[in-house]
Amino acid sequence: MANSVKIGDKVRFINAKGGGIVRKFQSKTVVLVEEEDGFETPVLISEVVVVKETDKYNFPIEEKKSTKEEEELPAINTTEKEEDYSWDENEETREGEELTLYFAYIPVEIKQLQTTDMDLYLVNDSNYFIRFCIQTKSEEKYIIKYQDMVEPQTTLWLDKISKESVNDYEEMKFQAFAYKRTAFNPKPAIDITLKLNPVKFYKLHTFKETEYFDKPAMLQTIIYHDILDLNNTISAEKIQEAINSKEAEDRPKKKPIEKRQNKNDIIELDLHINELLENTNGMTRSDILKYQVAEAEKLISKHLKHKGQKIVLIHGKGEGILRAEIEKLIKYKFKKCEYRDASFQQYGFGATMVIIH
Repeated sequence: MANSVKIGDKVRFINAKGGGIVRKFQSKTVVLVEEEDGFETPVLISEVVVVKETDKYNFPIEEKKSTKEEEELPAINTTEKEEDYSWDENEETREGEELTLYFAYIPVEIKQLQTTDMDLYLVNDSNYFIRFCIQTKSEEKYIIKYQDMVEPQTTLWLDKISKESVNDYEEMKFQAFAYKRTAFNPKPAIDITLKLNPVKFYKLHTFKETEYFDKPAMLQTIIYHDILDLNNTISAEKIQEAINSKEAEDRPKKKPIEKRQNKNDIIELDLHINELLENTNGMTRSDILKYQVAEAEKLISKHLKHKGQKIVLIHGKGEGILRAEIEKLIKYKFKKCEYRDASFQQYGFGATMVIIH
C-alpha cells in the first residue's frame, strides 16, 4: 500500500527498471529514492513497491528463520557485486560526442493503424549515459510518467501505448542530464516540452525505415547533435498569433529545402542559415555551423539506401569554413559516398555534390 512506504525502506520501481532507498518525502504523493549511483530520483509513491521494510527507527526488519532453515541456506559470497553496465567505452563514436535523442513510436500491427497499440522507445544515439524524467500533462499540471537511465548507443523500451491513451502523449516534458563513467565534457541539462499531433499515429507515411529498428518507426527529435528541437514547442495558437501580429517581421519557420530535378533526379539542400531557421537569436557562429552540418548529415543519412542518388549541398563561397566541414563530414561519416564541386554553371563556387554509392 502507498501509505505504508517509510523513509529508509528499500523499494523497487513498478513501471521502470531499478529502485533504491527512500530518503525523504517531497510531497504527500512523491518520494525521493536514492539509487545505486547516489542520485535521488522523485517517484510517485504509487509507482514503487517496498522490498525491504524498516521499523519505526528506520532499521531494516530482518526476517526470522528457523535453525533448520538457516542450516540449509547456502553460504553468501559477500564479495560478489552486481553486474556492471554492459556499455564499453571503446565503442564510442566520433559523432556520439554530441547528444542525439529521439522518441520512437512503432506500430505493433502497421496494417491496422486505426486500432493497433504503439511501442514507445527512447533512442540514445550518443556516447553519454542519460538519466531522464518524462512528464505528461494532466489538467494544466504535469505528472511523472517515466523516469530511468538509458545507456549510450541504446534504445530503451518505455511503454505500450493503447489507442485509448494516445492523447496522453500529445504534450510531454522531457528533462535529463548526460554523463559518463570516465572523464568527459559536460553537457547542459535538457529541459524541453515536446508536442505531437496524435493524428500522425494514423497516417502510414509517417512511419519509415530507420537505422535503429527492424520495423518502420516514427521518430520525434528531442535533441540532435547538441541542438534542441525547439520547433515542437510552438503551438498552433502561437503561430496564428505571430501571423496576426503587425510587429512580427521574422519569416515563418522553414524546413530544409529539398527539391527534386526531373532531368537529373537531384536533391538540393540550401544550407544558408536564413533558409534553415526563422532567426538565430542566441546562437553563436559555432552553433550555426553545427546546425548547418547536422542538417546536411540528416539529409545524406536519409538517402543512404538510394544508390546513385545525387545531393547538392548549397553552402555558398564565403570563407570556406562550412565547405570544409561538409567535406570533413563526408570523409569521416560517409566514407562510401563520393563528393565533388557541383556544376559551376548552376551553382558557381558555392555548392558540393554528393553521390551515394
